[in-house]
Amino acid sequence: MNLPNKLTIVRVLLIPFFVVSLLLGHAHNDDMTLRIIADVIFIIASLTDMLDGKIARKYNLVTNFGKFMDPLADKLLVCSAMICLIETKQLYSWFVIIIIAREFIISGFRLIAAENGIVIAANIFGKIKTVTQMFMIIILVANIQFAPLQIVGEILKWVALVMTILSLVIYIYQNSAVLKEQN
Repeated sequence: MNLPNKLTIVRVLLIPFFVVSLLLGHAHNDDMTLRIIADVIFIIASLTDMLDGKIARKYNLVTNFGKFMDPLADKLLVCSAMICLIETKQLYSWFVIIIIAREFIISGFRLIAAENGIVIAANIFGKIKTVTQMFMIIILVANIQFAPLQIVGEILKWVALVMTILSLVIYIYQNSAVLKEQN
């Protein structure tokens, strides 16, 4: 197993530690030590996402396992965090449902494309969406009671939601031919 795939596995293995730290921190009156631990774990996991892709492309270590597991690991990390943030009352369930629904739609869309021998790469809007969501999660998990940071967190929530919807619409528009029936 190559290094990028090992980093992807590390990201998946970090998710339960992140979830436990965040939820225990919340259960113990927003224990800042546990919140910081959760944030550090999330940041490390997010950095492995950036790092595994760069290494795989630079050293031509792209594998079918990586093509499958890397986006799955990203979705598991981000969706787990957002679901936990519903529990902490920092995100609304409707907000998270929209974001998770987008991920299901895009995954289904990619599956249809793959069945037709078409590979659909992520576009810049999807990448911006992911980065915005990750920064939002980092700020919300930290839960620092400092007005400017709380405002940044609120702004990031809405930017993440807008980028989620915008990236979905653009993605479907740019690749709408995939949905046309093949004869």
